[in-house]
Amino acid sequence: MKVEIVGLELFGFHGVLPEEEVGQTFLYDVSLEVGDRGTNDQIEDAVDYREVANVVREVNARRFNLIEALATTLADAVYERFHPERVVVRVRKRPAAMPVEYTAATAERP
Repeated sequence: MKVEIVGLELFGFHGVLPEEEVGQTFLYDVSLEVGDRGTNDQIEDAVDYREVANVVREVNARRFNLIEALATTLADAVYERFHPERVVVRVRKRPAAMPVEYTAATAERP
């Protein structure tokens, strides 16, 4: 069983370029492998995706120079909080001065 959040948009202040100091929108994708948790239809036994989103918001509120560090910190935080079998975190942003749709960093635990 997987619990997933795809495309959570949050405004943050991450980056090293002067134009990134004003902040920008970041997109978060989080996937947790949780085994059978929640299959019994009891929320108290499940990983509540609302709580996962709250962890993303908490980490996003901090300031990071690199989205690699942001993704790694978030993967660690989700892993410590929910103890999934595996977590994959992807952070995307529209890069300043690059002709691409998004750049991204992905971190996995374990």
